Amino acid sequence: MYETVDRLLDGPPPGASERELVDWIVRLEQVKCTAEAVQAEAAVRLEEAARVRQAEAGVPARKLGEGVASQIALARRVSPAKGAKLLGLAKILITEMPHTFALMKAGSFSQWQATILARETACLSREDRRVIDYELCATGPAGEPARAVAMGLRQLENAAKKLAITLDQAAVVSRAANAEKDRRVSLRPAPDTMTWLGALLPIKDGVAVFAALDQAANAARAAGDERSRGQVMADTLVDRITGRETGAKPRIEVKIVMTADSLANDADQAAMVEGYGPVPAAWAREALADAEVFVRRLFTDPAGQLVAMESRSRKAPDGLAEFIATRDGGVCRTVGCDAPIRNIDHVQRHADGGKTSAENLQGLCERCNQAKEAIGWRARPGPDGSITTITPTGHVYTSPPPDTWAQDPPPLSRVELTLRDVLLDHALAA
Repeated sequence: MYETVDRLLDGPPPGASERELVDWIVRLEQVKCTAEAVQAEAAVRLEEAARVRQAEAGVPARKLGEGVASQIALARRVSPAKGAKLLGLAKILITEMPHTFALMKAGSFSQWQATILARETACLSREDRRVIDYELCATGPAGEPARAVAMGLRQLENAAKKLAITLDQAAVVSRAANAEKDRRVSLRPAPDTMTWLGALLPIKDGVAVFAALDQAANAARAAGDERSRGQVMADTLVDRITGRETGAKPRIEVKIVMTADSLANDADQAAMVEGYGPVPAAWAREALADAEVFVRRLFTDPAGQLVAMESRSRKAPDGLAEFIATRDGGVCRTVGCDAPIRNIDHVQRHADGGKTSAENLQGLCERCNQAKEAIGWRARPGPDGSITTITPTGHVYTSPPPDTWAQDPPPLSRVELTLRDVLLDHALAA
């Protein structure tokens, strides 16, 4: 099959046989791999061009290349952190792993396979990394396929690890020791008002924790507990961490955005829980009743809009900063970025006349906040709460208004305005 890319993207013709459909899938997978290789090449050239432009504009050497990863992220519709990883991988492939890159460009190796090789050789010298690149991804002298092409992902990872240990065991051991510094706990939303709680731990600690939970599950099941093994392990984890097994209710603080009717009565408007997202009002009422909870309420007006605030200072006051973080759902406003908010900053720069107001402030992660300060970046707020960002290349990206920002609310009566101000003062004073 030698169809052009456009022909392939039209899809298989009606009546195609099963064999032809499989061939179509194979060819499309090859095109995907080749496209990822070309994207990597374009990313490296983009950074080179940006560094030249920035140097000519007098940008200090240590700041050259700033903002490029964020441009790649916007173009590929991924988070800035992912954009930085893609740029880093691209530079490694082109400068240090030519055989891996050649496999990608030939359509035989995916970006994720290349990522595994780059990750497992990160602690090695450039020379040793090139050895592994050759051993696994170079074609044979008689044109035999590269070894890595026939490997599964786990096989590829193990093969790279073994070679890395053989070439420089000390570097691998040192990397393992340093990895303990990265131990952490994370939380991310899951469907149906559930969450994924994860922990990155040293192997001995992770195995010990799992073994303790498994032992508790075995004991409970042996005693006739009807819960599944997974349920017992999950409940035991929560009980031991929160102290719930002692009978005390956990004391938690919840920042929740909901109407007064949803909180106190039986209204059905969804509530917003910071760090998670929208939840049913009935679930929120039940959950709040099951714990000792300090509820920080930010009430909305009858149109569902959080009330705007403004400050004359450059830095947003604590109350206004908290207001912005809640309005933006605790998530960075940059298109495609899912990182938590770490900075509250102006959309239109304060130095350019931008006001310190709700309409001109946005919640950003640290990476995005730094990227927008690079030369050539511009942004402006929209009347509906959207934010338009223009990159140095002139590409335009628009972040839609957050769900808590209602468009064109109806005018409020004098009584409603008074009630709104009272509720806002109470909420911000809490």
